Order: sequence, then C-alpha cells, then structure tokens
Amino acid sequence: MGREIREEEPARMPTMVLNHVSFVVQSVSRSVSFYEGVLGFTSIKRPSSFLFKGAWLLSNGLGIHLLESTEPEKLPRKKKKINPKENHISLQTSDMELIVRNLEAMGVDYVTAIVEDGGVTVDQLFFHDPDGYMVEICNCHVLPVLPLPRSSCRLRLS
Repeated sequence: MGREIREEEPARMPTMVLNHVSFVVQSVSRSVSFYEGVLGFTSIKRPSSFLFKGAWLLSNGLGIHLLESTEPEKLPRKKKKINPKENHISLQTSDMELIVRNLEAMGVDYVTAIVEDGGVTVDQLFFHDPDGYMVEICNCHVLPVLPLPRSSCRLRLS
C-alpha cells in the first residue's frame, strides 16, 4: 500500500499593514509644506538619533518619511508629463473635491481618470509631489474587494 503524498499548507504569515513610505527629497521643508497643505498629513516627532535632515508625517495610520538628499543634483528630475502607469503611491479619500481644491490652490498640475467595473465607478487623480514622485488619490473604498480563489493565484511551472 502506497503512502499518500499531500501538499503541505504554507505557513500563514502574520497580519501586516503598510507603515510608511520613504522619499529622498531635495528640500524637507518644501515637501513637508506640500504633504501637509495638499494632503492633510501632520508632522510628527522623529527620533533624535538620526544624523541626517528629515521629517516624519502621518495621516490615518500611514506615515511618509522624508529624507533630505545630501546630493540633490543627483536626484532624478521631476517629470513634466503625468503618467498614471508609473510607480506611485495611492491614497484613498472620501472627499475628492477637497483634494482638487487643495491641488488647484497650490498650483499643482494633475490628471484624472475613471475606473468602472460592474456598475461601480472609482475616481482617480494623479500628480507629482515637488520632487517628481507620483501620487494617486482615489475613492477606491467604493470598489468591492473580492478575494480570488486560492487555486487561481498559484504559479504553475511546466
């Protein structure tokens, strides 16, 4: 009688949430003004043991850590064209109109997009921060989160 070979269940990972994103910037003060003024982040205390200029900001549990570059001339240049298909962070809001008013008040260029699926519409805004990092703002909370069956996520090697 042969032994039954069963595929072992992978160990379950502990629950994780995104704590912060970190950006190397030309000017910490300029970036702090941007993230506070446009997106409503709040500056919070940063450990005093850091030996470089920076700032920590927080909004609804998400942190942004700004690190001032010691060689700003070597940082990538801000892109002129806003391309939603580039790397970006996405922040969810319940008040798109307020975000638009803040962007316009600060003279920030942005592009909009709409995602539709099953009768649900998601509004998106894309723009660059002062250093050219792409930011998306969306009302993504209206889109239902539907887990895929576990078997559909497996990679099959032939």
